[in-house]
Amino acid sequence: MKRLSFCLSLLGAIFAQDLLTVPAHAQATRTWVSGVGDDVNPCSRTAPCKTFAGAFSKTAAGGEINCLDPGGFGAITITRSLTIACDTGTAGVLVSGTNGITISAAPTDLVNLQGLDIDGLGTGLIGINIGSALHVNIINCTIRNFRSGAAAGIATFGATLIGVTVENSLIVNNGTGIRLGSSGSVKEVNIVRSIISGSTANGVEVTNGSTLATIVDSSILLNGTNGVAVLASGGTAFVDRSTLVSNLTSAFNAATSGAIINVSNNNLAGNPAAFVIAAGATINSSGDNKVASGQGATAPNGVLVKQ
Repeated sequence: MKRLSFCLSLLGAIFAQDLLTVPAHAQATRTWVSGVGDDVNPCSRTAPCKTFAGAFSKTAAGGEINCLDPGGFGAITITRSLTIACDTGTAGVLVSGTNGITISAAPTDLVNLQGLDIDGLGTGLIGINIGSALHVNIINCTIRNFRSGAAAGIATFGATLIGVTVENSLIVNNGTGIRLGSSGSVKEVNIVRSIISGSTANGVEVTNGSTLATIVDSSILLNGTNGVAVLASGGTAFVDRSTLVSNLTSAFNAATSGAIINVSNNNLAGNPAAFVIAAGATINSSGDNKVASGQGATAPNGVLVKQ
């Protein structure tokens, strides 16, 4: 009898130890957030979390966070492949004095952000701050009111970012609209069917010589300096079928020797200068840009090829 009691006690101890090693909630491929959720929940459809950060810890690599309803879901740092897709209503990220979304993933990771409303409330730093990933897709998003210091709606940094796509998005009332500052190997940034407006500085700026920016079917207007500026030698921008209107200094500024901007079939109006070209820089035009009268080209020893 004593031997049986001892065996039962031993089995009970082993079973209890196993329970301690089992996680409370395994990571799921799909998780959910809700304006009335709670981060202590497992982030399932029937028991959603409250914040993106809370759901991230319970979402497997390569998984997806969805929104059940409109709400404010807070800032998040993304460190692995992830999709956040929220097209059901306002998926708000409201921050003050900090970044909205920071991406520091592996060089092989893919990050998708869709249907987000990211608001810096006038004191935010950077709406989406991208340091490392294989590719980041930003689709159907609004990014606004990041205006503190060297603020930007979207900014890139670091040496392991390969590509970014911004599509059908509104980037308005920020310090710089989109600042492309990654270092290292060639980075490709595609901006498609988007509006970049009301920046205190440039609408789009390329600050690294290994970055290639392609802008198509977009509107860049009412920015505090230039619509598109390439500020680094070797940096390149291609702009096609876009509208650049009423930017305070110029539509296009190739601002340093070795900077290159290629432009075709754009509408340019209300800018003091259509093209500003520094010594040693080049703007290549296909000759089919519609340039309103009174907008000349300022080119001190730079090259404007076929306006």
